[in-house]
Amino acid sequence: MNSTNVIGFPNLGLGPWEIGKFLIEVGNFKIAWYGLLVTTAIVLAVLYTIKRGKQEGFSADDVLDYAIWVVFFGVLGARLYYVAMTWGRYESFLDIFAIWRGGLAIYGGLIGGGLTILVLCYLKQKSALKFLDMVAPGVAIAQAIGRWGNFFNAEAYGTILKYEFLGKTFQTSRFAGQEIPWIMTIENVNGAALYYAHPTFLYESLWNILGFILLNIRYKNKKFDGQILFSYLVWYGLGRMFIEGFRTDSLYLGNVRVSQLLALGCVLFGILFYHLLSKRARPILAKEQDAQEYESLFSDKPRKSKKKKTGAMPADRVRSEAENSVTDCGETEADQDETTEE
Repeated sequence: MNSTNVIGFPNLGLGPWEIGKFLIEVGNFKIAWYGLLVTTAIVLAVLYTIKRGKQEGFSADDVLDYAIWVVFFGVLGARLYYVAMTWGRYESFLDIFAIWRGGLAIYGGLIGGGLTILVLCYLKQKSALKFLDMVAPGVAIAQAIGRWGNFFNAEAYGTILKYEFLGKTFQTSRFAGQEIPWIMTIENVNGAALYYAHPTFLYESLWNILGFILLNIRYKNKKFDGQILFSYLVWYGLGRMFIEGFRTDSLYLGNVRVSQLLALGCVLFGILFYHLLSKRARPILAKEQDAQEYESLFSDKPRKSKKKKTGAMPADRVRSEAENSVTDCGETEADQDETTEE
């Protein structure tokens, strides 16, 4: 297996570069770019979740307690999912656990990590939807960073010759081909001296960065628990469903790409539950507003009245009112004297 790849973006005037898979390689001691980027992505996702935890009522210790288990079962789920889809490739039982050779599937990670959060929240009697809202944007930015590990490994790229969508194939070379401005070249892969490809790792990274920004904007106006989670599922699923159609390394179920099918499921599942939760949230919000208005009717605190703007009073009117006031005062004092005499 080659430890370096030659990659370039000729239409942008970038490269070609000789890209090594390892940041450090001394004898048997190696630190892979992929592993380093995935680790960095996980750390940033945890730090983001800690920050959001203050808003949702979870302490930093709570998040760290969850993170240990979520990361472990997330990686395990990612590996088991990949192994299940590529079962015929393994010669021995130990090969199943050889993660360092590659083979992690993001959907398995999402399933493993998500189920772990549900179990932990149930045991600790915490809101799973609140915690998943906190985690979702962190997962998006983690995916954006982790995808660059595919760049260093020269993987997760797409063919320019065709596009597949849910089992149907469309020829695309006559529409774009090598004229795509951001086309990527890789030397000596797929039997070609110079292979032209879609940088699908880059597409997904940019899609997730945009998703991270939009999810944080939505967080400012969050109206119900689960809103951020299901927004993430819809956004990620929509992007992955279309980007996956170019990939050359997809896992298949029959003639359908598994990731594309699951992405469609994420979109439908996210839309359905977003709608259900939003309908349930509206009456609650309306009742809370009615309660506040009801309490204000019987509140001891005086209501703030708006001061009417008044213009300057004419001098004649001021003098007249002053004289009337003096007269009224005099009559009042006289009345008081008469009362006293009686």
